[in-house]
Amino acid sequence: MFSNHLNWIGKLLLLILVVGILSSCSQSPKTFLGIKYLDFPEEKHLSAQVIELDTALFRYPFRIRIEGDKAIVMDLHGSDYYGHLFQYPSFRYLSSFGRRGDSPTEMLSMENFRLYNHELWTLDANKSELTRLDFSSSGDSLLREETVTLDEDILRPLDFAIYNDTTFVIPDYSGESRFLKVNCKGKLIEKIGAIPTANEKALQEARPALAQAWRSFLDYNSRNGVLAAVTQLGEVVEVYNLKDSTHVVRIGEHNEPEFKISDGYGVPTGIMGFSDVQVTDSAIYAVFHGTSFKEIARQSGRLPDGGKYIYVFSLQGEPLCKYVLDHYIYGIWVDEATKTIMATDVNSDQPIVKFSFGSV
Repeated sequence: MFSNHLNWIGKLLLLILVVGILSSCSQSPKTFLGIKYLDFPEEKHLSAQVIELDTALFRYPFRIRIEGDKAIVMDLHGSDYYGHLFQYPSFRYLSSFGRRGDSPTEMLSMENFRLYNHELWTLDANKSELTRLDFSSSGDSLLREETVTLDEDILRPLDFAIYNDTTFVIPDYSGESRFLKVNCKGKLIEKIGAIPTANEKALQEARPALAQAWRSFLDYNSRNGVLAAVTQLGEVVEVYNLKDSTHVVRIGEHNEPEFKISDGYGVPTGIMGFSDVQVTDSAIYAVFHGTSFKEIARQSGRLPDGGKYIYVFSLQGEPLCKYVLDHYIYGIWVDEATKTIMATDVNSDQPIVKFSFGSV
């Protein structure tokens, strides 16, 4: 599992390099500066409880979701399968899904998955497909039900959220807008927003490279209408309320994603920022790294992979609390009812950890 420590960063670099050769000279959209935040009203330290698994499955456990008595963990670099189903809270292994391969029923990659109406959707960026799976009658496996091919003009989707029964939200990596609404047939139906950057030159001359540098992880809560996006580079949190069309941009001390153009290519600089985000009914939780690329290169794989902070924001983007963790993590699932955070730790042979927190 640990041989992939730099593989994720390498893929990020390669993706930005490849897309960076494209550019757009069209009129830039209206830009605006975000509201700065430098600190949080509260800072708390959390210690993890390591969940003992009875099977070794993971190479790079990236995402975790829990619904009822089932837990699902995604392996970004899965050797045979990308997804694994467990009983919760015992974490007894049940089955795997998302078989790796190039046949029509297999996956070339899995970027993320979402639970919605007791079904599961996955995203395969390499095939540009969304796939719906349903639980078997026994509940111990997930069965492939439907595959949706995305429009060819949707540039390599790297994350998605489910807006409602018929619509997905996908980041726009062309740089022409911030997000795309896509219907259940994979057709583009609406463009939303613009990249909130102060880099007017990049907006004018290198939008696709800028969009890749602004790669964000996102989550949407249909109950309150809040879509949150956090940047993988730099430190930017965007909060879109899709019910009242308000948009708040919060920028931390590490500022917006940084990159430079070299021989027509976009090369990321600055820091690794966020790696996951969840919008609950009352707040926004995001995993933050804050490690510079210079330090990552200098340490050459010796640094723990992941973030040791969870930042909590209000649904209006106000900073509320910073949790300092005793483990480095990548993905989270937050249960505010039980004050529990489940997380994935790619540095350990026991990669599932649990944190308990108080009220924010």
